[in-house]
Amino acid sequence: MTLQQLKYVIEVANRGSINEAAKRLFISQPSLSNAIRDLEEELQISIFDRSNKGISLSKEGVEFLSYARQVVEQAELLESRYLNAKPSSQHFSVSTQHYAFAVNAFVSLVAEYGQDEYELALRETKTYEIIEDVKNSRSEIGILYVNEFNGKVINKLLKSANLQFNSLFIAKPHIFISIKNPLAKQSMVTIDQLQSYPYLSFDQGEYNSFHFAEEILSTMSHKKSIRVNDRATLFNLLIGLNGYTISTGVLSSDLNGNEIIPVPLDCDETINVGWISHSHISLSKLGTAYVEALQQAVVPMVL
Repeated sequence: MTLQQLKYVIEVANRGSINEAAKRLFISQPSLSNAIRDLEEELQISIFDRSNKGISLSKEGVEFLSYARQVVEQAELLESRYLNAKPSSQHFSVSTQHYAFAVNAFVSLVAEYGQDEYELALRETKTYEIIEDVKNSRSEIGILYVNEFNGKVINKLLKSANLQFNSLFIAKPHIFISIKNPLAKQSMVTIDQLQSYPYLSFDQGEYNSFHFAEEILSTMSHKKSIRVNDRATLFNLLIGLNGYTISTGVLSSDLNGNEIIPVPLDCDETINVGWISHSHISLSKLGTAYVEALQQAVVPMVL
């Protein structure tokens, strides 16, 4: 086993493709495939599962990748210390539901740990894909919520993928609306008061089940509803159509301006927002730093 082989495994895992990894490593695809197969034969494990749909980490591969990253990181520290080598670019990915505090924490991470070179990823995506990203190590951390309604389904998926949920904060439901919305001056709104306004939610694609909805009370019927794929579109529709969505009430004026405000929703539900990671794999340096940044970003929101 060589350090170069470990770097190959990490690059393939990062790209999710032998072809793309080979291009980044400036080697041929057959050479890269052979190097990884030689490593698998030496260790008597399958690091990657291969199919006509592509390549993905196996269960053994997920664990191996965590050790490989630690070894490569330590080797680079030695080179930097004793060979005066240029620090290598840093890698870190997080997948999240559409939360402003997750972006704030990411900004803090880059501000504190960003070197001249880094390759980071922040994916605002669908609930099921968040779990899949962390399960297959496309992301080290995922951010989502659980509550009484979706908890059994989400926790079952996490358990089967050897993932753990770590609570960040528990919030009472709020609606996000434009400051020009007639309900904006109220101290609290009821569900009945929302019936005449367009309801906005994030599309969950193939897994558009109530249990994967990013918004609580997902089984409610609405006279007017619109599904969107990104936060910017949703906020534009909140303003342009006097629509509303249901979330934690946590907003960032630095990132989202002051035209959208949270208003408490009169209901007995709670939202437990947290981060997921592999149960038996330690977080990387950047992963640990990002969790700390998350905790700082949500301090004012904890009940």
